[in-house]
Amino acid sequence: MKKTWGTRPIATALMLAAAFASVISDTALAEGRPAKELFGGMALPAKAAPSPYGSYAKGCIAGAVAIPTDGPTWQAMRLSRNRRWGHPQMIALLERFSRDAVQLGWGSGILIGDISQPRGGPMLSGHASHQIGLDADIWFTPKPANPLSPQQREDMPFTSMLQKDKFLTVDRRLWTNTHAQVVVQAASYPQVERIFVNPAIKKKLCETWTGDRSVLGKIRPIYGHDAHFHIRMRCPDGASGCKPQAAVPPGDGCDKSLAWWFTQEPWAAPKKDPNAKPAPKPRAIQVSDLPKACAMVLDARGPSSEMEATYQAGGGSMPSSTASAFVAPQAAAGEAFELPAVVPVPAARPSGW
Repeated sequence: MKKTWGTRPIATALMLAAAFASVISDTALAEGRPAKELFGGMALPAKAAPSPYGSYAKGCIAGAVAIPTDGPTWQAMRLSRNRRWGHPQMIALLERFSRDAVQLGWGSGILIGDISQPRGGPMLSGHASHQIGLDADIWFTPKPANPLSPQQREDMPFTSMLQKDKFLTVDRRLWTNTHAQVVVQAASYPQVERIFVNPAIKKKLCETWTGDRSVLGKIRPIYGHDAHFHIRMRCPDGASGCKPQAAVPPGDGCDKSLAWWFTQEPWAAPKKDPNAKPAPKPRAIQVSDLPKACAMVLDARGPSSEMEATYQAGGGSMPSSTASAFVAPQAAAGEAFELPAVVPVPAARPSGW
């Protein structure tokens, strides 16, 4: 009977990870360097079947693949960051979403921001999450008809959907019904667990959306996210090392949890006790703070090139179907599995963000 990684327990995954890592060195742990420096310095993924480990904000991923920098209905932005790696199902979802966005009138496609690093893990800058290859940022700017050059992708500024002179108010000159359709479309896929947007955008959707409201609850308000929205996939079926987030609360989210964002509490500066001793400098996250599998992911050998690490089918595109689209290759015992060719969030917030 043919086996796939989708049905293997974490114990088996860890044994296979140990097999392709010829020696699990303690270098990363012994040096005491922050995990963000170690993961941020990786140019290519761990050569293994796709496996996310840990949570969205505390984990890593083995066997990540990169979305091509250019596609018929997408372009990847800020290429110098090398953050266009993700779980194969995330890459497939983004390609499918890019086509659907065009059908909704979203220019010639989508502009894709950060997904994850080649091996996931903490980043040097910009995000607390995006660590297991299941998060992706989509610009609120459509892909232009003429492809952007690599330099333009580095320099092109973000466009906020908010009014500059009015607190938490969507700019009606910029926000269109197509923006709303694109966000709701992203939330409609069953494998998408959450969409993060600025509270003002969530409020705008609550006030104006006249279509099916059953997926509005997936669209969650959060700090920032006024120039892009954030897609978060649920843990793939069978990914026993992936820690899921709590379920989204029932309802459309157009309730007291949204109203809280329009009070002073979320935005008030923390009160300081003049008699309190200075707080110690926060300790940088170490590899030892992450799931144990992440040390193996970090030390595992990688592919010889991005081409080897990128799953390609049907003329170079990822398959667009959902959970069963990717079937990991088989390997004999002892052999390596090879793939074919923010803004900080304060602790005080409503549950279900």
